[in-house]
Amino acid sequence: MQYLDAKNADEYFEAIPEERRAAMKKLREVIVKNLPEGFSESMGYGMLGWGVPHSIYPAGYHCDPKQPLPFLGIASQKNFIALYHMGIYADKDLHDWFVGEYPKYVKTKLDMGKSCIRFKKPESIPFDLIGELVTKMTVQQWIDRYEANLKR
Repeated sequence: MQYLDAKNADEYFEAIPEERRAAMKKLREVIVKNLPEGFSESMGYGMLGWGVPHSIYPAGYHCDPKQPLPFLGIASQKNFIALYHMGIYADKDLHDWFVGEYPKYVKTKLDMGKSCIRFKKPESIPFDLIGELVTKMTVQQWIDRYEANLKR
């Protein structure tokens, strides 16, 4: 994983390869437009992300309580653009919905690992599908799912 030492989104976009900037900016725009109220944008783990702020979830992330509870992130990695959506990995129904919908938007095979969805070609990013994906889990639903999985 490639980490960039950016303090905000503007610095992040300046640090990534120019040929990916337009796609990354559009990805951010789609996320911000569609993400339910309550999530906040920040830099973390070398990428641009959205999470549940301490004002809503004071306990923070169990791996590092000083960090807000992460939910979603985007990153320009060495060979691809990555979308990290914690809800997909925590909620089987959401995962199955996304996997089922993906072929309706993209002709190539879904490249999805345990922690991310990889897009090797910026022009193949299904922005409309991602916009719909980010609407499907509210802050409270994410907290509930996170806590249920944490207790297991």
